Amino acid sequence: PGPAPNPGPALARRRWGGVRRFAGSRSAVVGAAGLFLLLVVAVFASWVAPFDPNEQGAQSLLGPSGTHLLGTDELGRDIASRVIHGARASLVVGAGAATFGALIGVPLGLVAGYLGRWVDATAMRLIDLMLAVPGILLALVIIAVLGPGRINLILAIGIGSVPEFARLTRAATLALRDRDFVRASVGMGARTTDTMFRTVLPNVLAPVLVQLVITASLAVVVEAGLSLLGLGTPPPAPSWGGMLQDARSYLYQAPWYGVFPGLCLAFTVYCLDRVGHGLQHAIGTTTHTPGTPASPAAGPAAGPTAEGAL
Repeated sequence: PGPAPNPGPALARRRWGGVRRFAGSRSAVVGAAGLFLLLVVAVFASWVAPFDPNEQGAQSLLGPSGTHLLGTDELGRDIASRVIHGARASLVVGAGAATFGALIGVPLGLVAGYLGRWVDATAMRLIDLMLAVPGILLALVIIAVLGPGRINLILAIGIGSVPEFARLTRAATLALRDRDFVRASVGMGARTTDTMFRTVLPNVLAPVLVQLVITASLAVVVEAGLSLLGLGTPPPAPSWGGMLQDARSYLYQAPWYGVFPGLCLAFTVYCLDRVGHGLQHAIGTTTHTPGTPASPAAGPAAGPTAEGAL
């Protein structure tokens, strides 16, 4: 027999094709640029912000001016500085919660989908039990038990996102486990764990990546909602949701107070949503939003080809 074909060039063409499809989507590029800008602002917030976010040296509830570009809050703190530092809280919680959900949900769905039988049945009953409780209610209960705090926020929101990653990964694994390249791995004597994590897992990561971005956008909204209820990032640390909560008492006296954190929150969610949809288009796969059933036939679609995983 002749030498085995080299899948490298085909893989490279597919990957570059995905990059071109992403770059061809104007909204995806705008979202990626906006998200990059937000990340830069969050990382360098201490240098970008004109004032210390907790400094109370100015008159309270000043309107936007040359000194305080977005005005001041009820304690005389610079709103622009607090909005800039609030980006860090929102992005850290969003990325952390999505990553935590993926780290738990992806292995759970992979094992359930590949092993099947009682393992699959047990895992899916656990997932169904988690889905029976609304995600925001589950987060509220966890925060009530653990108390407010950034780490607790990540845990609370991340646990609620585990079922989505598990169901998505399980569906992709079910579509792959009887493919020839998986059977070849088993036939060559590979251990079950090696087949799952070295052969199947690379082929399901593409839709997981899309779900990761979409979950991060939802986590940013949930974090703001919990902060709005006083269960998010504890004061005096700035967060957009916390600023919206404080601004409710000054809607008529200082209407600009809540406008800017609200706009930043909406812009962040928009950027994450556009990047997620751009990745979905580039990869050529589908995801599902929380609360909707995942089809067992949902394809793993993109990522490394079956042959390239061997």
